[in-house]
Formats: sequence, C-alpha cells, structure tokens
Amino acid sequence: MSETVIRPGICRICPAHCGVLTTVRDGRLIKVTGDPQNPLYQGYTCGKGRALPEFHNTPDRLLHSQKRQPDGAFAPVDVELAMDEIADKLRNIIDEYGPRSVAVYVGTAVIPYPTGPLVASAFSRAIGSPMFFTSNTIDQPGKQIAQALHGHWLGGDIDFDEADSWILVGTNPVVTKATGIPGQNPAYRLRSAIKRGMKLIVIDPRVSQTAARATMHIQPRPGEDASILAGLINVIINENLCDTEFLADNVDGFVDLAATVAPFTPEYVAERADIPAQQLIDAARLFVTAGPRPGQVHGATGLNFATHGNLTEYLCLALTTIAGSWQRAGQRVTRANVLMPAFTAKAQAFPPYEGWGYGEKMRVRGLTQAASGMPTSALSDEILLDGEGQVKALICMGSNPMTAWPDQRKTFEAMEKLELLVTIDTQMSLTSSLADYVIAPKMQMEVPASSQLAEQLKYYSSGMGMQTAYAQYAPRLVDPPAGSDLTEEWLFFRGLAKRMNLRLDVVNFFGSLGGQYMEAPPIIFSLDQSMDVTTEQLIAELCANSRIPLEEVATHEHGFIYDVDAVVAPKDADCTARLDVGNAFMMTELGDVLAEDFRTVRNDPAYPLWLIPRRHNLLMNSNGTKIAKLNDGRPYNTVYMHPDTIAALGLRLDAPVTVSSAHDSIPSVVESDRSLRLDVVAMHHGFGGLPTGPDEFLKRGSSVCRLVDVTVDFDPVTGIPRQGNIPVTVTAREG
Repeated sequence: MSETVIRPGICRICPAHCGVLTTVRDGRLIKVTGDPQNPLYQGYTCGKGRALPEFHNTPDRLLHSQKRQPDGAFAPVDVELAMDEIADKLRNIIDEYGPRSVAVYVGTAVIPYPTGPLVASAFSRAIGSPMFFTSNTIDQPGKQIAQALHGHWLGGDIDFDEADSWILVGTNPVVTKATGIPGQNPAYRLRSAIKRGMKLIVIDPRVSQTAARATMHIQPRPGEDASILAGLINVIINENLCDTEFLADNVDGFVDLAATVAPFTPEYVAERADIPAQQLIDAARLFVTAGPRPGQVHGATGLNFATHGNLTEYLCLALTTIAGSWQRAGQRVTRANVLMPAFTAKAQAFPPYEGWGYGEKMRVRGLTQAASGMPTSALSDEILLDGEGQVKALICMGSNPMTAWPDQRKTFEAMEKLELLVTIDTQMSLTSSLADYVIAPKMQMEVPASSQLAEQLKYYSSGMGMQTAYAQYAPRLVDPPAGSDLTEEWLFFRGLAKRMNLRLDVVNFFGSLGGQYMEAPPIIFSLDQSMDVTTEQLIAELCANSRIPLEEVATHEHGFIYDVDAVVAPKDADCTARLDVGNAFMMTELGDVLAEDFRTVRNDPAYPLWLIPRRHNLLMNSNGTKIAKLNDGRPYNTVYMHPDTIAALGLRLDAPVTVSSAHDSIPSVVESDRSLRLDVVAMHHGFGGLPTGPDEFLKRGSSVCRLVDVTVDFDPVTGIPRQGNIPVTVTAREG
C-alpha cells in the first residue's frame, strides 16, 4: 500500500531558510510547497525551493562516490575505501611538501549543510594548513573590510519595518533574498513597507525587480557606486542634514570625510555616472527627510564585483552613520538571538580593528589573510606557482570552481596541475569532471536542519540574517535512495581525521569577524577519535548556549517567533569607543577615484559596452542549470541587451554572438531586455563548459569568469578582481 507523509521542513537552497511543507510518498520526495502554518514565512517559498524534488530525484544525481580510473573514466568506489585512499594520499603530500600544500575551498552550496564548513575548517587547522578558502572573497568581501575599518554599532540595525527610507546599491534582494532587506518573503516585506510609506531609493544600472518597486531609481553607468555615494554624503553634509548629536557622541573622522567628498558635487557626479544632478540631490534629501527614522544603506555582490568594493561598502556604512540610522537605547533589538547565545545590545560602538595584513601571506600580489578570509582569487596561482608552499592537493565542498573562480582558463590549468583534487558533489559538475575522487553526499532533506545559520548571517554583514526572533528545527524528512552509498560533508572530514589520527576542534566561528567582534565566546566542540557523534548531536552541540534551548525550538515543528522582549541598553558610562567614517586608507582610495581619468576610460571604441552580473530568479549559481523546471528550456546563459542596442549593432534576437573583453572571449546568444541602459549588457554567472574542446554554449552556456583577469584591476586587500563593470564588445558569430 502506498504511503504519503506530509511534514514541515526548512528549505536551505539559499540563506532565506524558508519554512516549507514536504510530501514524501513511498520514501521519495515528490512535492515541496510553502508552509501556511509557518508564522514568519506564511506559506511563501520560491521556485527553487519548490523544485527540491527535482534536485533530489534527478537522474544526474550521484548515488555512489566516484574514482578516476587510469584511462580517465570514472567508476563507483565505496566511500569508506575512498576515504582510506584520500587520507593516505594527503599524508604523503603533507610529508613531502608540508601542511600548506593542502587547501580546502568552500562554496555557497554548503548552505544546506552548515556542519560541513565548520568541520572542514577544523580539519584544516588540525593538519596545520592555513589554506582554507571560501567564496566570500570572490563574492562580496568588502562587507567585512568595511566593517573592520568603520567599526560595529552594538545597538544593531534599524528595523526595516519601521524605517522611513532605505537605499539599496547594486543589489536585488527581491530575487536574491539575501542582503538589503529581510530575506524572509522579501517581496511581501518590501511591498508592505512601501505601502506604509517607506521611501525606497535604488541605485542600479538595471531596472531590476527591486528597482521597479522603488520610489526613486538612479540608473547610472556601472562602476560609479563610490562616486554616487560620495555625492549623496556631500549633499547631506552641505545641507546640514546629518545627525549631529549622534556624530558628536559616537563618531570619529567626520571632518576628513567631509573634506574628501567635497569635490563630489552633484554636477561632477552627474557627469561621471551619467545621471541627472537634481536626482542625486533629491535622493539625498529624501533619504534623511522622509521621516523621523532614516533607514540604512546596503550593497551586495554587484557592488563588490565592480572596482572599489571595499570603499563602496565603507561609504554605505558612512552614509548610514552620518544619518544616525542605528538602533538607540530603549528601542527594540532587531536581531535578537534565538539559537545563538543571548547578548546585551548596547547603544555604543565597537571600535575599528585590523582588517588585513595578518595571518598567512600569499606568494602572489602581496595578498594576505583578511577579515573577509583568505583571497580565493590567488588560489589558482598558489597551485600553479612552483616552489616552497605550493598547493598540491585541493578539497572542494559545495562549490564548482570551474564556473565560479575568476579567469577560467587559469582555473582549468590549476585543476589539471594538482596532484590530488577531491570534490564533494551531488552531480558530476564541471569541476568534478576533473577530480580524482568525487564524494557523493546526502541532500538537504536527508539530513536534519535548524535555522541557526540564517540567524548567524548578521555577523557576516549588517542587513542580513533574521530580523525577527524566529527559529525552527527539522529532522531528517526522507531517507537516501535505496541502494545508495552516501555520506555527509562533515562526516567525510571526520573520516579523514580518524584515519590521520587527528582531533577536530569545531568552532562555531560566525560569532566573530576578523577575530575581533564577538557578542559571546565561540562554541568549541572537540571531536576525538573515540567519539561516536551523529549530525543531530553535532547540531545540538552548536546550539548548546542558545537563548532558547534547541529542545524547545524542536517542539514547534512549523517554526516559532519568540517574544524575547530585548531592548537596546544605554552606553556604558566608561565607553570611549567610536565609529570611524574617515578612515585614512578609505579616504585615500576615494581620492584615487577622484583622480581617475573617467572620460578616457569611458570612451574606448574597442570595448563600448559594460558587462554587469545578473542573478537568475530560479537558479543558485550553477545549482539547477540542468533542471528543466528551473532553466525554462534554456540550459545556457544569454547576453541581455537593450533592443535599441541590438538594432544599433546589427544583431538579431536569439542569434549567436561573441562577447569579448580585453582578456578573453565567450560565445553567447542575444536576448532583449528593456530594463538595461543602452551601454550595458548583462549575463548570469554559473554556466559554461571547459575552456578546451568544442563550444557547447547552447547546451551549457558560457563562463563569464573567462572574461576576467585576476592580475588586472584587482583589490589590493582582498584580491577580488573586476568581475562586473567589465568593458566588452559584442559581435555577430557564425553558426
């Protein structure tokens, strides 16, 4: 007899962690919908979440780990045997080349499995390797750098649902559900805010789904976010619209900031960014005078992909601070912890701290460890550059470097040169096709989950994470497919540690940024050789000091909003810490922006268009590109262009074209998009095949990363190269 079970769960395909209902029939996940009984999400989930059955049940899913054979083909291998062999190879590599020769890279697909990166990080520390990298430094590292130089406001963020204004720069949270506005049903939250009167200002070269809802949309040339923000700050200062009391009590650097932004007049910014000068003035006034509670300023990936990401993120914080847009004493704590330790929010600053220049030093471009992590853009060079310290082995988890790392050809050369490449992957991704071993893991509904990671994101950046004191726990909802041989990411690293006789000290590291800002001591859980621990027990250990016990959270299977009644405490009487809006390094960089010969740069006839990144509403990076329900019949990425630009270049819709930068070129297909400026084109990341062999762009798309040179226009602190605002030309292609 057929058995159907409907149970609540947590979708973890992105940081929003929506509460969902899962339908399992005869042990097979067949349906995922929003959970109408969930008090926070109220039935919402996106198309990606509803496609989770397709992710789980796709014929492309790996049900057994794979080992590369002498002829280059892959054959199934028992996961325990694979760990035996990998551990032996790692021991030999470490013995010959030292611990630095082993690197670990963690991508965004680990979101469903937060125990994985924690144990992977513990494994790196246990072998003595500093080479632990994440996608953060090729995504939006400016957030941590800016916060280090600016400091943190310990009173927390302004409540989005109470703010009278808001500014978003290069971010589209209606689609990304990440940075800028609460990610839990963001379209509804934004619609409600605008309905009650909040004034939304969006700065974006494209009329995105978020920009279309804005009170004011500034549509500039790409790459001018820093000059626009400097112009907004200049207008606010000149018109005496700053919160002078907040500045006097809590902020340093205002005089330096005012002097540095002074040349960024509305007329100058208008010429640089190709926007109306009056629009800049109106936006500045609207932001601070829309009501008694000016909101905050947030950017995201698009802002960081262009040059000057650190500076632009810093100016977002500076603009927020001169408007006094932080929670004050007596006001509600907007991001009170539930599954994290309780803390006392205070109306005072945590001072700036060292953002980079410590820890491990790269052998290229003068890069070091930073508050944002190790510079991933240098990892290919660390593999390719012979000599002491060369990386010989790489373990990739929740990632696909061949479609994510900048400069795809260099990435390919690096993958080929490794003595050992191991991926943990649910499918034979582009990177896995180059690996020596591919470890097949369980998928998200086959492992337990909590909302702790979504709550922790506030440590990653202001404007992220749960704004509501909400929590949910979900048990395993479906068994792995019959006959499969699957593991979990953290158990793979635990298995290596056992074979290599290592103790793993697991640190819940989201409580600290750059080793400085901490609300509570990090949770440290040691896994020694004799311990037999389940994932459920590990999650419980990571929640051991939570404000609300995990056992209590688990009793509310649909999730629960807690009344923690937390308010911001007054400043300590002896507190002398202050925020800094005039950091010397940032002001020097802003001076460099002013000194740029923007007129010459903007008029290169060889590359007259500007390529910007664009998020796909139904895809999570390279995850889902092969699923028909999500790719809408197009398993490739097109180049979006304004129809007038298409006509001016003599191109045709759906016709093949070549997109070229000064570094490389890729094939694509033309798609019309009136939301873009005439001088801007856009493409989705996460697509493409290998840079060798025949072009199959109509089957897999093209890697935008191939257009990027990591050695040119890179940030000297984080190493992130220019991955947006790329000068390109688009020409017709035969065939």
